[in-house]
Amino acid sequence: MIDRAVRRRRQALFLLFFLPGIALSSWVTRTPDVRDRLGLSTGQMGLVLFGLSVGSMIGILCSGRFVSRFGTRPVIALGTLLIVVGTAVIGAGSAVPSAPLVTAGLCLFGAGMGGGEVAVNVDGADVERITGTAVLPTLHGCFSLGTVVGGAAGMAATAAAVPVSWHLAVVALVASGMLVHAMRAVPAGIGISISTAPSTPAPGPGTARRPGPQVWRDRKLLLIGAIVLAMALAEGAANDWLPLLMVDGHGLDAAMGSLVYVGFAAAMTLGRFSGSYFLGRFGRATVVRASAVSGAVGLLLVIFSDNAFVAATAVLFWGLGASLGFPVALSAAGDSGPDQTARVSLVAIIGYVAFLVGPPALGFLGDHYGLRSAMVAVLVFVASAILIAPAADTRGRTTAAVDVPHQSPPDAKPAGQRREDRA
Repeated sequence: MIDRAVRRRRQALFLLFFLPGIALSSWVTRTPDVRDRLGLSTGQMGLVLFGLSVGSMIGILCSGRFVSRFGTRPVIALGTLLIVVGTAVIGAGSAVPSAPLVTAGLCLFGAGMGGGEVAVNVDGADVERITGTAVLPTLHGCFSLGTVVGGAAGMAATAAAVPVSWHLAVVALVASGMLVHAMRAVPAGIGISISTAPSTPAPGPGTARRPGPQVWRDRKLLLIGAIVLAMALAEGAANDWLPLLMVDGHGLDAAMGSLVYVGFAAAMTLGRFSGSYFLGRFGRATVVRASAVSGAVGLLLVIFSDNAFVAATAVLFWGLGASLGFPVALSAAGDSGPDQTARVSLVAIIGYVAFLVGPPALGFLGDHYGLRSAMVAVLVFVASAILIAPAADTRGRTTAAVDVPHQSPPDAKPAGQRREDRA
């Protein structure tokens, strides 16, 4: 039986995943308008998006240390606040118009995503342990649901010719209220307290370990990280470039490009909310392999089909394929050995590097070869995930005990392993 505090905490995490989804898709659906407003080429737009990469790397590199020192709660709060502020600054940069100001807003946005979302995932993995159920796919489903809602609103704003600055200002205001409400239910301290042995006390906020050399030496964990890298890159590439890809690469107008992005986000949402059922029935390795196949097929058709309708439909396969790789790999990382905090943090960092830093680099390829050709790089990574999918099966691995009031008995199997055993 899950007590009230855990239920409120889980609901708060749902909201904290939903909020960045709305903010991200609100910006993404307006990228054609922002690009035109700033008068930039695809390559120059890639330079603007480089601000997202810089901010993301700052947030990602600081996240582990900040979580270890202060706990997940303040890192989540600061990171989400930076997302809100970054959204408002992007809107202001579009109003001026000023490419440096938009770049600065993206830098703040990236720092918030890179730092805050790693902490939210660590907290979500703790809730998954406490409840004994697959929580992370649903949490990431809330992110995708947020992208659907934000994308639909962005599409409507685009069709109605609402200025980007007004649109993003409203998004920032709504997100601020959501942040204040959600943080009330997030407990202080580190999201996951791990003891490496029964006689070793769980580390406190000032002593929790960060990903260290002993984690990097785990070959299976690195393969899980490679899965995350491939699938997060597939998701991030769509979030950064899909509307422009459909406009420049397939001749759709801006409103239709936004509609295709909403379809991608809807497919992501469907995949993540149905993920728990398929994981329980088929296990992690099979689900990851099927996801990678779906993503590769979708990308293949988007890249090489000259029919706009076929390409738009293929985006649904791309979205379904990219939906489960990130959250499933995080669950697998948590079950892959002792020191769950370090393992989840490491894989989450790899994922957010791919999600936030990788896609802007595609702009430079797109400037020279076109966005459709640039997506071949993403296709190669996704296809490689088909081969390494078995790494997501962490049955038989020694997992750490969770030192929390609702701890499972010492001989109980971790949630992910119980699900796979039933499969």
